[in-house]
Amino acid sequence: MAVVTIELPVETFAGLGETPEVFAREMRLAAAIFWYAQGQISQGKGAEIAGLKRREFIEALGRARVDAIQITEDELKGEVERDLQARRERLAAELPDSRRAP
Repeated sequence: MAVVTIELPVETFAGLGETPEVFAREMRLAAAIFWYAQGQISQGKGAEIAGLKRREFIEALGRARVDAIQITEDELKGEVERDLQARRERLAAELPDSRRAP
């Protein structure tokens, strides 16, 4: 694991009422949420960066009011169209063949 060192004034922690360890953990979570919201990382990678289980990261996304499911409008339209096409094909396969004699 890589170690990143960031120098901050001591007042940073005092003003927030946090210890350096809590501040670092919250920074990791904030960065993971930001990168996830930007579509740069997956939920799994976000959880890894934040040091959380995936479920915990999803809960953190909810608290931060960031959509846990990220999909573009075009991706959603494509999924809906594929689902509709699959349903049409299943229904067509279940219809009786009108060309066959009873």
